[in-house]
Amino acid sequence: MTDPFVRPDVQGFLAFLNALPGPRMHEMSPEDARRAYLALKDVGDAPRGELAVHRDLAAPGPAGDIRLRLYDARERREPGPVLVFFHGGGFVIGDLESHDSFCAEAARALDLPVVAVDYRLAPEHRFPAAPEDCEAAARWIAGSPAALGLGVRSLVLAGDSAGGNLTIVTAQALRDRPAAVPVIAMWPIYPVVDDAPGYPSFTEFGDGYVLTQHSMRWFSMHYAASEGDVRNTPILHRQEGLPPTLILTAGLDPLRDQGRAFAAELIRAGVPTIYREARGNIHGLITLRRAIPSSTGDCAACFRVLKDMVNEAEAARVMAEAAGGAAMMS
Repeated sequence: MTDPFVRPDVQGFLAFLNALPGPRMHEMSPEDARRAYLALKDVGDAPRGELAVHRDLAAPGPAGDIRLRLYDARERREPGPVLVFFHGGGFVIGDLESHDSFCAEAARALDLPVVAVDYRLAPEHRFPAAPEDCEAAARWIAGSPAALGLGVRSLVLAGDSAGGNLTIVTAQALRDRPAAVPVIAMWPIYPVVDDAPGYPSFTEFGDGYVLTQHSMRWFSMHYAASEGDVRNTPILHRQEGLPPTLILTAGLDPLRDQGRAFAAELIRAGVPTIYREARGNIHGLITLRRAIPSSTGDCAACFRVLKDMVNEAEAARVMAEAAGGAAMMS
């Protein structure tokens, strides 16, 4: 088998990361792993940059308040779509700070308000705490609460890795029990959608490419999801009726092949789907734009695609509402 293509900047970052002394993530406690992940942020990611709005707030959840953070490039805007973002980190690490820069960039590039969700983490809060929090937060945002200060007409759901899983299962939940406004698009980024280890990329890229087989088992052990529950393995659930979807995978990611398989399932179900693969790049690329400069291009390309998808879906929603209103008057 030939060696996989690795971008030069990815190769340099991997050499740096694999040479670092100390324990690997699966050898740490969750608390130490969280600190290490945040420490890497300042090395790997770009500065947050300027925004008109960068504000913390909270939504009521099933076990107390859920911390949120609102990002907007505009001080004021007309009612419209809002992007709800669920961070990655294997359901164990990550928070509002770990993806702060990316959420700010998404708000600027998409010209949308972005609300990041700080759901409960395992092992302190095992499955299904995370999907329950994400669904509750999305429903609260959909209701245009006064504390949010935005008129919400539709939702766009997005997230990376574990957050990609939460993106999909939240979209499934809001499809089955609709919220106050519709979900018009979703963007799962290198999502974990299956707990089966049989995908070739799981073995091919399971060591030396940031996300390892050891760390995935460590995450799974702490999360302790119920086998076969669709909130753990959304690839097994019916996909009909999900919103238009953009999927991004990384070519050197152990999760790559399950992302490909999920895209295929969406297409089979008739869901409008755009699949992009960051060839020669690794898991975690959206928060490694400083360490891996070419990742900026991967993100920018997806922002352009998602912006078009949102504009098209929002126009269709407005036309459908207008047609419904005209029918009621006739």
